[in-house]
Amino acid sequence: MALADSAGCANAGEDNPFPDIIELNVGGQVYITRHPTLVSVPGSLLWEMFTQKNVRSLARDSKGRFFVDRDGFLFRYILDYMRDQQLVLPEHFPERSRLQREAEYFMLPELVKMLAPKLSKQNSLGEDPCQSDPEELSPSADAARALSSAGAALPGAAAGGTAGTGTAGTEGRRAGFITIGYRGSYTLGRDSQTDAKFRRVARIMVCGKTSLAKEVFGDTLNESRDPDRPPERYTSRYYLKFTFLEQAFDKLADAGFHMVACNSTGTCAFAHDQTDDRIWTSYTEYVFYRE
Repeated sequence: MALADSAGCANAGEDNPFPDIIELNVGGQVYITRHPTLVSVPGSLLWEMFTQKNVRSLARDSKGRFFVDRDGFLFRYILDYMRDQQLVLPEHFPERSRLQREAEYFMLPELVKMLAPKLSKQNSLGEDPCQSDPEELSPSADAARALSSAGAALPGAAAGGTAGTGTAGTEGRRAGFITIGYRGSYTLGRDSQTDAKFRRVARIMVCGKTSLAKEVFGDTLNESRDPDRPPERYTSRYYLKFTFLEQAFDKLADAGFHMVACNSTGTCAFAHDQTDDRIWTSYTEYVFYRE
């Protein structure tokens, strides 16, 4: 049951019209927290909202919850930060730039600084896809990556073959398929297609034989979802630690793979019951083969 004004007055002091336990509706997501948490960062938007005397000036939903018209999913990280002023995000978090925008809206400058893009390898992985990976900033890194991919694809060279000749480079390689899967979504409003909000899910899936996947992608392959898979077995649960399809294509091309097929599916759903905004979701697979 939503908290009413009468319940709040029963628990609040004369100078504080808010109850100790507060229900929030943020973009359709319901959160329950304590009043001291919401006012823990002086000067923030939540602090301004929940330190004022006129409770009735705040927007509420049909059940009496305080309403905030922002991203309900990302607000969980805003609320976590309000609790202890620390930032803890999931591994390879794909919404970093959007969360930074939410932090700016809620007037949390220290959180904005924490979310600012960094040019270190560990922080670039999982950040917003619009941020450049550090590998792309250094031509020498690209050269090293190409040499390492070529070395992995030339087992004959390690056995005394000539690494510089194309014939020696293809004799010892095994044929096989690798499939790259990629999911994307965007929200399209009724007013104009130019207002479409596109969001790329930063996870590139890898399907195929384990030994081939490790040969092509090396330490950029994340095996945490299917650990200890034998080399000659197949998996569809691996994914890559970077977020650009072009990087995956480069590595496959360096290893002698060629794209032989591609297919895509799409679905559409309404984003909100009260608007015409629609969410389009697509899943695309690219099939590569090496002779």
